[in-house]
Formats: sequence, C-alpha cells, structure tokens
Amino acid sequence: MTDTTSDGTPGYTLTARSPHDYDATVARVRELLGDAGFGVLTEIDLKATLKTKLDVDVAPQVILGACRPQLAHQALAADPSVAALLPCNVVVREEADGVVVEAFDPQVMISMTDAGQAVCEVAEDARARLQQMLAALADDGARTDGAG
Repeated sequence: MTDTTSDGTPGYTLTARSPHDYDATVARVRELLGDAGFGVLTEIDLKATLKTKLDVDVAPQVILGACRPQLAHQALAADPSVAALLPCNVVVREEADGVVVEAFDPQVMISMTDAGQAVCEVAEDARARLQQMLAALADDGARTDGAG
C-alpha cells in the first residue's frame, strides 16, 4: 500500500489540478518547466503506447522526463547511482473531473541514497522549482476565474 497525503495523493508526488484542457495543459507544463530551468528530454504518450502495445483505451496521459542539467550533474557527482532516478518524471493526466499534473517529489531521492548533503541540496532545489511550476499552473486558474 502506498502512503498518501491528507488529500489522497501519493506521498511521493507533487500535484496540481490544471484549469486548462489536456492539450493546453501539456503545452503549459512544457512552458513552465522551461521557465523553471528544466528541459524535457523524453516524452511518453501512454494513451498511444498502450493502444499500440495492448490494444487498450485509456484516458490521455503523458510522462515528460524533465531535467535541469546543472542539478543532474551535481547529483551524479555526489552519487553516480542517482542516474537511475533521473530524469524527473512529470505526468499530465486527464481525469473525469479535469486534468491533473503530478511530478515525482525529488525529496524522495534523499531516502533512496546515502550521498549526504549534496544530494539533499539538489533535491531541495529541484523540489522548489517543481513546486513553483505547479503553483504557476494552478495560478492560471485563479487568473482565469478572476477575469470572468
């Protein structure tokens, strides 16, 4: 069983609801990741992949592999095995009641390594940047609601 937070989300992700539709959210998340200093290295379209491989239909969902090279380099210098935890996955998923964006919480890396302070600092920096990105996305809704 996975530990969950008080709002029911897994304890290993950072989460926000998007005020946009799915396609607009994917584009906005890419833009906000860039603003936070991340590049998107990989993109996995789960809907298309599962349809092709298993002939099953699922709601639109994409995994974006986000990386901030400076942080990745610092983490790898402290513990080369951290590479198995990179890049930072950010998921955009359509649900019945809207679009959810989840990012792997970099703080979880701390419990998976014994590299010490260097990895802690990288995780804290990455977490702050991802939280900023998610807050900006959620803030889009506040601006939209206030404008109408």
